[in-house]
Amino acid sequence: MNALFARIATWVLAAVIGVVYGVAGTIGQAATWGVVPVGLIVASVGFVALLIAVRTLTGERASALACGFGALVATLLFANEGPGGSVVVPAPPEGTVVTPGLIWTFVVPLAVALVVAWPTASRVRSTN
Repeated sequence: MNALFARIATWVLAAVIGVVYGVAGTIGQAATWGVVPVGLIVASVGFVALLIAVRTLTGERASALACGFGALVATLLFANEGPGGSVVVPAPPEGTVVTPGLIWTFVVPLAVALVVAWPTASRVRSTN
């Protein structure tokens, strides 16, 4: 029973960490340095590193999935129009195809899918 409680607590904690990073990444992705989208680069690299760290430290895919789900929920929540009409991730302007905000909304689920689907290192070592 304690093992089940520990796993569920780990998933909940990973989801909360994902929400926090999802909010920070969604807000920070808009930062630029001239034409270089520094915020998007830092948010993307940091999010992938967070997912890898969660999966490595817990040793299971479900924790990384919970962390990614939390970040995805936060990103989608902040990408919508707020009650006062403010938008953190605006839609691309007319004539523009891609914006950092649009890229961020795709980076989150793709990074989660990649980290969760990556083969476990112990299985790879045992087959050699």
